[in-house]
Amino acid sequence: MSLNRREMLRLGAVGVGGVMLSSAASSVGLPSVVFQAPRSPLPPVSPVPAAPRAPFGVEQRIFERARAALDAHRIYQRDFIGIADFSLPSSERRFHVVDLRNGHVESFRVAHGQGSDPNHNGFLDRFSNEFGSYATSNGAYTTGEYYHGKYGLSMKTHGRDWSNSNAEPRAIVIHNAWYAEPGVVAQHGKLGRSQGCFAFSRKDQWPVMQKLAGGRMIYADKLA
Repeated sequence: MSLNRREMLRLGAVGVGGVMLSSAASSVGLPSVVFQAPRSPLPPVSPVPAAPRAPFGVEQRIFERARAALDAHRIYQRDFIGIADFSLPSSERRFHVVDLRNGHVESFRVAHGQGSDPNHNGFLDRFSNEFGSYATSNGAYTTGEYYHGKYGLSMKTHGRDWSNSNAEPRAIVIHNAWYAEPGVVAQHGKLGRSQGCFAFSRKDQWPVMQKLAGGRMIYADKLA
């Protein structure tokens, strides 16, 4: 059946109107959708590569706690970690720098805080996170930036647990000190005491900072 020109125009107008009504209905009746870019995932953290057994010279239970803290705090740098085993007296090499890739350990003497050893017997008796305590705090730390202070080149630390959360405002840092030199142990049978900082001899301070710089973890604790 053929359509004349008038009928074709009429049908065309109806078609256009239908399209317009359909578009209007879709734009008014349907809710608009807001698209958001997906959040960037956290960078992957590789598993701790070390064997489950503690390296020679490191107490097994302290080592296991340090490994757990490394994962709990999602520490990205996990080639070297520092472990301060304050179960031992200050005369012993109780600060261990552990290479998790091969189990190699370097151990150093480190001083603890005055408030942790009020009788100055060479043993850490208690931890504290309080301002003015002059005590050592336990828990996981990460290393911060270098700076020049009272004891020369030093390194800031950041407390990652409730038990050492005041480390940065308390200025708990890595530095060298005269009372951490080997001669002090030879003369007194123990190191002197810090105000809560990780104090090393001048010789030992540099290799500790060099290997633990850049946000690497230090874990400080003692066995009950």
